[in-house]
Amino acid sequence: MRLSQMLFRTLREDPADAEVRSHALMARAGFLHKLAAGIYVYGPMLWRVLRRIEAIVREEHDRAGCQEMLMPALQPAELWRESGRYERYVTDGILFHFQDRKGTEMCLGPTHEEVVTDFVRQFVQSHKQLPVILYQIQTKFRDEIRPRFGLMRGREFIMKDAYSFDASEEGMRASYERMREVYRAIFRRCGLRFTAVEADSGAIGGSGSEEFMVDADTGEDAIAVCRETGYAANVEKAVSRIEPPPPPPEERPMHKEPTPGARSCEDLERLFPDLPRQRMVKTVLYRAVFPDREQVVAVLCRGDRELNEVKLLNHLGALHLELADEKTVRAATGAEPGFAGPIGLDGEVLLLADRSVEGVQGFLCGGNETDTHYLDVWFGRDLEMPPVHDFGLVQEGDPSEDGRGRITITRGIEVGHIFQLGTKYSEAMQAIFADENQKNRPIWMGCYGIGVSRVAAAAIEQNHDEAGMIWPLPIAPWDVLVVQMKAGQEAQDRLAAQIVEGLEAAGVEVLWDDRPKVSPGIKFKDADLIGIPLRIVVGREAEAGRVEWKPRDGALGGAPGSLAAGEAVQRVIELVRAARSGQPAGEPAAAG
Repeated sequence: MRLSQMLFRTLREDPADAEVRSHALMARAGFLHKLAAGIYVYGPMLWRVLRRIEAIVREEHDRAGCQEMLMPALQPAELWRESGRYERYVTDGILFHFQDRKGTEMCLGPTHEEVVTDFVRQFVQSHKQLPVILYQIQTKFRDEIRPRFGLMRGREFIMKDAYSFDASEEGMRASYERMREVYRAIFRRCGLRFTAVEADSGAIGGSGSEEFMVDADTGEDAIAVCRETGYAANVEKAVSRIEPPPPPPEERPMHKEPTPGARSCEDLERLFPDLPRQRMVKTVLYRAVFPDREQVVAVLCRGDRELNEVKLLNHLGALHLELADEKTVRAATGAEPGFAGPIGLDGEVLLLADRSVEGVQGFLCGGNETDTHYLDVWFGRDLEMPPVHDFGLVQEGDPSEDGRGRITITRGIEVGHIFQLGTKYSEAMQAIFADENQKNRPIWMGCYGIGVSRVAAAAIEQNHDEAGMIWPLPIAPWDVLVVQMKAGQEAQDRLAAQIVEGLEAAGVEVLWDDRPKVSPGIKFKDADLIGIPLRIVVGREAEAGRVEWKPRDGALGGAPGSLAAGEAVQRVIELVRAARSGQPAGEPAAAG
């Protein structure tokens, strides 16, 4: 492909709304164009990247015996009601839903569990038809409250989703393990450094799930990692040990203390400098929404810890959870926000406790009276311990749950998520089969998603510098960039054409920068921005049949220098073959 024949333009400055490097660099290089918040046009260069990612995804799924299909993005809402997910997705505000001209409620699919379950229940009657794994690469839609980070949180995006159907729980787990290895192979072949972590199943549900996180400082997701034990989990799911509180002080009667304006632990530390946060108990109020009611929930938490709302939402089984507003707090406590406590709460409030408060005695808590707190409160004497569960966020430095290491908090970008769904959807939607004894059983399901467009963004977040992108070779828009310093100069024209012809004959995909009237300086800046990992420069040594080897990715292509044109061509061919064979970058392909 000649760059002179492409619709191509670069920008000097980052877009004003670009918060991460992948968004800024892709926009500057013309890879994408913002049409509206969270909605992008994929330019020709980005589309080539996405097609390469899709090719890897297809090859690995087909190798594992999966069958590709295509399901509609437009779905009847009735299917979602049948599965029981419609209200939660509508309440969360992420489902695009509307009525067609006949008044039928429809939605744009953020995922396809309902559609594929409906498809399979029409075809599968016997255990002899199982197991089966179906997959598709399809556009998804989610009405994100705050679209951001370019392709990493959009309202329309490309996703691969697969679904396994088995006759037993053991079969489901076997399919899950097979797909886990498929995912590892895909992300390795895409040239990504990634970590598989335990994860919360969220609205999709199921008994267990894992996320595949690309390691990146700019990642949206926090990951709890224990280097000593190999434990890794998304913080929404992560668990740890909590350091015990200090020994209780001498027992004293509970009493009220005036605390004017002290709405936070920081304020209270200034008033009571000798009182450690481990002996402060916060009372956090939430509004929980259920299909048939709303409930105010108060959760006790130690002053040096934070609550994990995902754990609380899962425990309650609610559709939605949010912090209580000022009006709700006043009605439940009789006080301004910041002074809530467990003693004297409205009787309609559900009171729970995080396990961090276990062992805490002689503590401070809100007095349910503005500018007032209780001191020297004891569980068992002044109030009963509420039901205790793990509602806490892990923190940097926490002991691991087994006590053999310490937790470190890192960041990552979720590019894949796999779930053991069990029979959640098959029972709700009557997807059943006849077993060996002709008894009807619900099908055991798993689901497996990869954000194809997210993979592209994550690759840039992991591979860039100040000058631009540095694509991993397997997913780069082209394998090699041939930069011709002076288009129209006879020797350069002849040598560049020979190089391109030789590479393309070997199956290498080449972008040839043959733009006339563009200075070498601009060509090199554009080359750095686009980030094609291998680069051959045809310039002053063209008469002698020599070129400059100047790879964008020095770790892959080695040091720059002058090479005979034939040697440069052979080097590119070997590197590309190695990348396509799935070998580590820079490792030569096996003979034959």
